[in-house]
Amino acid sequence: MKYKDKLVQFKQNRVWRSYKGGKVLDDIAGKIPAKDAHFPEDWIASTTKAVNPGREHIEEGESVAILSDQCIQFSELIALDPEYFLGHEHVEKFGINPMVLVKFLDSSIRLHFQAHPTREFSQQFLNSDSGKAEAYYILKVREDINNPYIYLGFQHPPKKEEFKNIIINQDIATLKKCFEKVPVEEGQCYFIPGGMPHAIGEGIMMIEIMEPSDWAVRFEFERGGYTLPEEARFMKRDLDFCLDVFDYSQQSIDDVVAKNKKTPIPIETYSDGSSKYMLIDASTTDRYRVCRSNITNHIFKQEEDFYIGIVTRGECTITLGDEQLTLRQFDKFFCPAGVDTVEIKTAGGVEIIECYPPLSV
Repeated sequence: MKYKDKLVQFKQNRVWRSYKGGKVLDDIAGKIPAKDAHFPEDWIASTTKAVNPGREHIEEGESVAILSDQCIQFSELIALDPEYFLGHEHVEKFGINPMVLVKFLDSSIRLHFQAHPTREFSQQFLNSDSGKAEAYYILKVREDINNPYIYLGFQHPPKKEEFKNIIINQDIATLKKCFEKVPVEEGQCYFIPGGMPHAIGEGIMMIEIMEPSDWAVRFEFERGGYTLPEEARFMKRDLDFCLDVFDYSQQSIDDVVAKNKKTPIPIETYSDGSSKYMLIDASTTDRYRVCRSNITNHIFKQEEDFYIGIVTRGECTITLGDEQLTLRQFDKFFCPAGVDTVEIKTAGGVEIIECYPPLSV
């Protein structure tokens, strides 16, 4: 298989989840009729398996890569030449794990209240090198949603024993009083560290960037007519074990916006006026990095690391070697570490979100 000097593209990789959504993803795929169902996520450049109790017999979560007209499991493609795809230093430090998981998430209902463990908790108690620190980049809000929002952190934190009783009794009215809605808009980026209780509001399409795991403590059991089985609530542990996952600190809306909303920082300007911005760097987390490139005309782009790119606005052509690809809104690709330079041209401007692995040096 010829793989050098080529961008890797991906088939849509829909994954079953306990909440409903996915109509926008159906639209992107050209499915008629587009509808919301239990496949609201598209996992991109993924070597991570989904954890869905009751569906263990179904392989889901890993991406299928497309190189020209050939298809192969993405993990198998990386294994052909790990240093070319991921870089020598990355392989030396992390092996053949890309160490970053990227998804499209398209919600039609509010998601379950949940939290994810930190890396330190996962290493100590879950025999895992990854927790699940997340970042959201808001792409699209459905037309019938007037006040899009997310929940982040406890604005009115309960005591641990009180919280335990709320969960046992599924006292959702009291649970919701622990939170206030954080308004969001298209183009905003938020970081959600491990331990922070949260929920994504209805009608939001986003890019979700995270550590490569599917760890989740879901402390609200029923959403959209579906009740989570017990093994899907507490990471196959018990409630007392999971109560130590949570950050019980009080965080006002102003605190959340100041700490967790990420302001784009310009880090590179090209000769045609195009710019590259840092959204998430090592000052926020050491688990991955996220940038945004706004390209106005014609650039030659060089990167030291591999990255997962997603076109969020406009369209462009990318030339690499003797291959030229036309990419439009919501197209996604993987640029290997072994690629030296790509040429990007656009007539009307293009925006690309770029998701990088953790630093390896």
